[in-house]
Amino acid sequence: MQFQHKDLLGLKELTREEILFILNHAEKMKYILMQNSKKTPHLQGKSIVTLFYENSTRTRMSFELASKYMSASAANISANGSSVAKGETLIDTARTLDRMGTDVIIIRHSASGAPHLVAKNVKASVVNAGDGMNEHPTQALLDMLTIMEHKGKIEGLKVAIVGDIAHSRVVRSNIYGLTKLGAEVAVGGPATLMPPEIEKLGVSAYQSVHEAMIDADVVMGLRIQQERQKSGLIPSLREYHRFFGVDEQRMKFAKPDAILLHPGPVNRGIELTSGVLGLEKSLVEEQVTNGVAVRMAVLNLLTRGGRCSENFD
Repeated sequence: MQFQHKDLLGLKELTREEILFILNHAEKMKYILMQNSKKTPHLQGKSIVTLFYENSTRTRMSFELASKYMSASAANISANGSSVAKGETLIDTARTLDRMGTDVIIIRHSASGAPHLVAKNVKASVVNAGDGMNEHPTQALLDMLTIMEHKGKIEGLKVAIVGDIAHSRVVRSNIYGLTKLGAEVAVGGPATLMPPEIEKLGVSAYQSVHEAMIDADVVMGLRIQQERQKSGLIPSLREYHRFFGVDEQRMKFAKPDAILLHPGPVNRGIELTSGVLGLEKSLVEEQVTNGVAVRMAVLNLLTRGGRCSENFD
């Protein structure tokens, strides 16, 4: 099988087989990541640029490390330090990078659909690193990789995603990916942070966290997006934690062997307590490692015309 897409813009347009193909490739890339010497020639001669219009630490750094581990030339551009601050349009910026011989443009933007617009206007491959409230495909892929490593499968599992559902691009990509792989997805959170008719995406929706978590194999907390809370969607962060935060007591509603995930950064004492983060079932740190492996896999597939390299020595 080959990955037939020029770009990775979201999981909505990928098939079950394509998602599994990326995850299988990511497992091989993680083997490289765990070695003492992480330098491989997979992307030698390739140019990778991260173009971020929003702040990021984990996503940007993992893409940059993934590029460098595979010997690519990597550069990063932030909107504040570029010609964007002088009024240059997104398309003009992307075309400029394209003309410089860039092979992959990784973009994060506050506007939903921005990566799709860029992809239509450049020859380079485009990777969506988060667009508005739409999708964040590589985050969902690393979440699924973590689940598969610890549960051995995704089909038949119940995954509870709780928190700020309305503003999360992570939850959308996870819903698309997890349901295609056969998982039962339940979402839970305040009514003010729950999108209308989200059930049409094939999930069960609850206005309490513990109901969504009942008998869950996987619990995924979401960051409460404080930058979006100026409109009074929740009374206060303290009240949010009291009624919707995940702690050791609420984790008891899930199965005893349930694992805990979070896309990060975690607001301790709001979405998750320090106590629950310290449990053995918390895999938040492992998700960070898997993020590099997934991004290595995506970059390798896009720059090799969708072919999976068999040389992992």
